[in-house]
Amino acid sequence: MTYSYEELYRFTHDILTQIGCSEVHAQIATEVLLSADLRGVDSHGVARLSGYVRLWEKGRINTSPNIRVVHETPSTAVVDGDSGLGLVVAPFAMSVAIEKATNAGTGWVSVKNSNHYGIAGYHAMMALEHDMIGISLTNASPLVSPTFSKERLLGTNPISVAIPANNEPPFVADMATTTAANGKLEILQRKGMDTPSGWVQDKDGNPTTSANGVKDGGALLPLGGDREHGSHKGYALGAIVDIFSAVLSGANYGPWVPPFVAFLDPLPNLVGEGIGHFFGAMRVDAFRPADEFKSHMDNWIQRFRSATPTPGNEKVLIPGDPERELEAIRRNEGIPLLEPVVKDLTELGQRFGVKF
Repeated sequence: MTYSYEELYRFTHDILTQIGCSEVHAQIATEVLLSADLRGVDSHGVARLSGYVRLWEKGRINTSPNIRVVHETPSTAVVDGDSGLGLVVAPFAMSVAIEKATNAGTGWVSVKNSNHYGIAGYHAMMALEHDMIGISLTNASPLVSPTFSKERLLGTNPISVAIPANNEPPFVADMATTTAANGKLEILQRKGMDTPSGWVQDKDGNPTTSANGVKDGGALLPLGGDREHGSHKGYALGAIVDIFSAVLSGANYGPWVPPFVAFLDPLPNLVGEGIGHFFGAMRVDAFRPADEFKSHMDNWIQRFRSATPTPGNEKVLIPGDPERELEAIRRNEGIPLLEPVVKDLTELGQRFGVKF
């Protein structure tokens, strides 16, 4: 079934105000959440709305947070999210990074005491309109086994980098540091399909293609899937995100990161506060004139797009192309939702008196 952006915006906004979000926070959170659906990252869009509500019901999300800077220098800051929606905490922190970069050339902000913040790309892309390069990282629930490990110690820990261009659209990389994000498993579960090989291992550490492998005690695999295909590099990238996001800020890291699912409680003896994020903003003209840089970015993008494609492929893409093209289609034709998501949102609306 397909729904317009406006329909989903109204529903999401009204649910968020019902659980206590202010008008401003509901607007911000709704925009962040639906940006995922527009860009085709369906696992991080309205399909997650009921998950946030369940966390609020468990008292793990504060819908009236006092988000504040608790430590800063001219170019750095630490933000305490006060257990707020990450969808709200992250834009606040990225705005601080942009402000720091405006004054100092670069701005770097680590965040503690937050929650799941939606798609990493939204926050990185906030820098683009300021002629800045944006960087967005977050740690997440421990669902990933490091190379050679049966234990789940890391999250999918995404990395996003957004770089402005001139006449060409921006370069926007947005990726998990695992072979696949957990949300893609959730989509396959809803469709009753198996995973490709290299995504998951079972509880004994053996390869599996079951979309329920993680639910059954297994783990997601780092980017690369196994040692022979470079999983040690994916493991290192995920570890870097974890350290920058949490060890640096004072959030929980590794196996202590609180789970997104409300039916699992955080571990006892936590090592920090909430989930952690890390943001960077770099003013292009702190390195070279912005127009000059963006002109060369156009040249870079055009050259890569004109690369000779391999057999069976029409063209070479740059990071951000598929999402940008899909956003144009979905803004015009609507956003498709799987039947289980429609059922979930319908039930959510009935609970709060908001028609879906």
